Amino acid sequence: MVSWIFVVLVHPCPSSSSFSNNGAIPAEFAFCSIDPVNKITMSKNRNPQLAWSGAPAGTKSFALVCHDYDVPSVADDVNKEGKSIPASLPRVDFFHWTLVDLPPTVTSIAAGEFSEGITARGKPGPAAAHGARQGINDYTWWFSTDKDMSGNYFGYDGCCPPWNDAIVHHYVFTIYALDFARCPVDGIFKGPSVLEAIRGHVLDKANITGLYSLNPAVKF
Repeated sequence: MVSWIFVVLVHPCPSSSSFSNNGAIPAEFAFCSIDPVNKITMSKNRNPQLAWSGAPAGTKSFALVCHDYDVPSVADDVNKEGKSIPASLPRVDFFHWTLVDLPPTVTSIAAGEFSEGITARGKPGPAAAHGARQGINDYTWWFSTDKDMSGNYFGYDGCCPPWNDAIVHHYVFTIYALDFARCPVDGIFKGPSVLEAIRGHVLDKANITGLYSLNPAVKF
């Protein structure tokens, strides 16, 4: 297997969208941030800056998937005053971003290039920069019963774990080097359908993980 590098570019300026592997994700790349009065508040929701290199020969496109694998499997106590979501509760995946058909010449994504702020009812899609396509993320079902927010949430929408969760959440950004130029998914697609579609076509992959919590009591 060819070894290759997947990194977040680090800049010294305060607007840097960087985070280190297994390090904290800055609040500007989250959907929500901590509010000392109201528990949480809406944040800047910018996609982070990412870069990768050393893709194997024969790479015809890239796919990028971001998921949180620490989401409570039962939502009954999510964000409920006087309740805490225990670490022992089984966890499931929540997909925050699915991007396919990135040309092999694209090896970086700028901060805010695909998401800059929160769009009620979701950003448009699936067409995206560089001729790529974006699937819908799992805020689509999370807001499905909210009359002000329901819609198809294409592209990136960032971290917003329950403010009463006892554990830190892990956000895994995985880049896949693929042997086809166009991912065989059409229309409105989701993360799991892309993972199924690329099965057997992944030349290599790499990931970087960021950490985030809205619970001030959680230390990481």
